[in-house]
Amino acid sequence: MAVDRLSLEIPDRSITVLVGPSGCGKTTTLRMINRMVELSEGTILLDGKDIRQQPVNTLRRSMGYVIQNAGLFQHRTIIDNIATVPRMLGWGKDKARARARELMERVGLDGALAKRYPYQLSGGQQQRVGVARALAADPPVLLMDEPFSAVDPVVRKGLQDELLRIQEELGKTIVFVTHDIDEAVKLGTMVAVMRTGGKLAQFAPPAELLSSPADAFVEDFLGADRGIRRLSFFSSTELALLTTPIVAIDSTAEQIAARRAADAPYLLVTDLDGRPLGWSEPRGLTAGDIKADELLPYGRPFVAGTDSLRAALDCAVLSPTGWAVAVDGEGRAAGVVSQQTIGEAIRGAHAEGRTDGKAAKAAQVARVAE
Repeated sequence: MAVDRLSLEIPDRSITVLVGPSGCGKTTTLRMINRMVELSEGTILLDGKDIRQQPVNTLRRSMGYVIQNAGLFQHRTIIDNIATVPRMLGWGKDKARARARELMERVGLDGALAKRYPYQLSGGQQQRVGVARALAADPPVLLMDEPFSAVDPVVRKGLQDELLRIQEELGKTIVFVTHDIDEAVKLGTMVAVMRTGGKLAQFAPPAELLSSPADAFVEDFLGADRGIRRLSFFSSTELALLTTPIVAIDSTAEQIAARRAADAPYLLVTDLDGRPLGWSEPRGLTAGDIKADELLPYGRPFVAGTDSLRAALDCAVLSPTGWAVAVDGEGRAAGVVSQQTIGEAIRGAHAEGRTDGKAAKAAQVARVAE
C-alpha cells in the first residue's frame, strides 16, 4: 500500500512540506490531491468539499502543479507555455500573454526570454517558467513535486528564496514534496515526515520537529546535525557586534592606532563605501600601509538582524580569522563578532526559548490548524 491511513489538515495560505525517504508515498499523496492518483478509500476535502464531487479536469485546472525538470512544452515559446492554463480556461490570447509577462517578472525572468523555447533556457530558468505557469490562472492551491531537485545547489537556493518571496506576496496554499530535510526546514510552515508505507511519523512546525522528534525514525531521518539546523530558527538580532575593529582603506594613522587598541586580533578593512574588503593584522599597521591585495579574505558575511545564528556561526567557522562579518541590507559592514560571542548568544537563545518570526508564525499556524 503506497499510503496507509494518512490524516492531515493542511493550513491555508502556508507551505506544507511532505518529506521522507524514497518510496514513502510523498508523490502519491500529492497526486491524490488533484486526482492524478485516485483514492482507493478515504476522503480528501478541499475547503470542506470532497474533491470527487467535481469533474477531474475542473479540479486540476483549479490547482497549479510544478514538477521536477519543469515539464514544459518544448514546441511552445516561454510566454505561451506560461499562458497554457488561462488559454484552456477560455482567456483571449492577448489577455493570457499579458498575464504571462506579468508572471515572468514576478518569478524573476527577463522579459526578453518570452519568445525563446525551453531548450534555450538554463535549468533554473526552466523551473521558474514552471512556477509561473502554475500560477498563471491564480489558483488558490499549488502542488510542487520536488521541483528544485534537478538543479545545482546555488540555483536551488535561489529558487527556494524566490518561492518564499512569492509566497509572502501571494499567500497560496502550497503542498511541497521533497526528500531533502534542509529544504523542508527552510520552506515549510508545517512539515509532515512520512515513513515507508505511507504512514505519518510526525507533523509539526520545523522548529518543533528539530527540537522534539517524535521517535527514533524521525530523529534518524533529521540527521546528526539537527542541532545545527535548529539554529536557523534563532535570530541574530541579539548578537553584540563590535564596530571598533573596522577601518576604511583610506584611514589615517590616528584612526588606525585607535582601532589597534580594540579587543580583536584583526582589523576589518572596508572600501570607501563601507563594504568589507578583508582582514588585516593590526600590529605595525599605519596610514598608507593597507593594501587590498594583501588582505586576508573575510569569507561570507551575514546580514545583521535578518540572518539566523546558524548563518552567523557558519560565517565565523569559515572565516580565516574565526570572526564573522555582519553587513546591513546594502552590503556595508555593520560589525564583527567572534565565535565565542556567537556561542554565548546560542546558549542564551536556548535558555530563553527565543526563536525568530518564522518559527513563531509556524507555531501560530499549527494552533489554528488544530
